[in-house]
Amino acid sequence: KGDKNYFNRSYTVEGNNSIIVGFDNEKDDSLSIKLRPAEGIKNGLFVYLNGYIDTYNSSFFQKKITQIIEKGYINLIFNCSSLNYVSSTGIGSFTVFLKMVKPKAGDIVLLEIQPKVYEVFQLLGFSQFFNIKNSLEEAIAFFSQESPLLASVFPLVITCPVCRKRLRSTRAGRFRCSGCKSIIAINDKGEVTLG
Repeated sequence: KGDKNYFNRSYTVEGNNSIIVGFDNEKDDSLSIKLRPAEGIKNGLFVYLNGYIDTYNSSFFQKKITQIIEKGYINLIFNCSSLNYVSSTGIGSFTVFLKMVKPKAGDIVLLEIQPKVYEVFQLLGFSQFFNIKNSLEEAIAFFSQESPLLASVFPLVITCPVCRKRLRSTRAGRFRCSGCKSIIAINDKGEVTLG
């Protein structure tokens, strides 16, 4: 885990294809994706992104990551250190992946996001939805946390902080109160805030 060279080793194209057969059969000049096993993380995979994600290549990006998730890799660490640009469509793709892995008890970490890319996440209000980490150690620690207790929090009855209406929630996320229509955010621990 602590071997910094582990992530700097050179890998051949066969490396991707040995993880997911045929992964590199389709390519895009604007975005390269490299895969690495995430040792010590159950069903984990490192996904290294190089280039940019916009309206034109987001379907390619979604297709490739969907391929990964369908092969059972549900704990994904996206290394974004070489990702130069992400459009709102690209951020939408990350949201789709999150919706795919969460029901399977998986999660996503975005690692080493460049400041200009992080700014897009913030401007669109998505930085709070994603687990954004600055170092590899933080990302691995995130997946090493014990999570059985988190699953037992839901279903949960909460009280709307605005109108005090009692509401039932089966999962973490953002919801609209059926009483006053306020947006409520519920985290994995069942803590309620206005969203």
